[in-house]
Amino acid sequence: MKQRVANITLPAFDAAIGDAISRSTRSAGFWSAVLATVFSVTYVVAQIAEWIGLLGSRGGPESASTPLGLVVLLTPSLLLGPSFLVLTLSIHELSTSDRKIWSHAAVAFATVYTAMISINYFVQLAWVVPRLAAGRTQGMEPFLFTPFDSFLYAVDILGYSFMSLATLFAAMVFHGRGLNRIVRIFLVANGLLVPFLALQMYFHSLIWVAALWAVTFPGATWSLALFFWRAPTNSRGRVHAAA
Repeated sequence: MKQRVANITLPAFDAAIGDAISRSTRSAGFWSAVLATVFSVTYVVAQIAEWIGLLGSRGGPESASTPLGLVVLLTPSLLLGPSFLVLTLSIHELSTSDRKIWSHAAVAFATVYTAMISINYFVQLAWVVPRLAAGRTQGMEPFLFTPFDSFLYAVDILGYSFMSLATLFAAMVFHGRGLNRIVRIFLVANGLLVPFLALQMYFHSLIWVAALWAVTFPGATWSLALFFWRAPTNSRGRVHAAA
């Protein structure tokens, strides 16, 4: 079988989407996936720099960040939230009717994740960091972002646990072989990190397994960017198959 889109013959597209995808869904899915990849990779590079002591901290995963470290780490993390939410909504739009329940669940968990981390990171960047930089820390102890030993760090890892659940449910939208299989593998792998994320407050060493997020999440978003880039559409948003 071949697909004929806008008078151009393309190889058959092994999609998770039945026979339709709109141009707006393709565009939103592609760009949100690209942005999610860029922001997540930027964060990963910043986190490595933080752990080896290049941003002013003592290094390692248990050291509190400096104001510079918080800005470098949390700015891409804040931008990642809405990018991931739009990406999840795009996956929901292309899912087939029998898999909508899974994409609905993915959107729900992605929404909770985005709300939690957005509040957390905006408070850090807009309120905590300026006061830390000025040395005015009295009375703000409950809002300090201290790894494994603060209220907002617990909120953070819970938020990323919801993100992983979102990717696990989103994986159920994709079936078949080829690029679909690659997308599904990365999404499932990221979803399986949930216990290693959620239980870090009790067992700090789990962070070394949770750090696989640096591979599984950008891998998922980049493969999704390729998926949306290759998804065929026509002017009315439907794919017409011809023998």
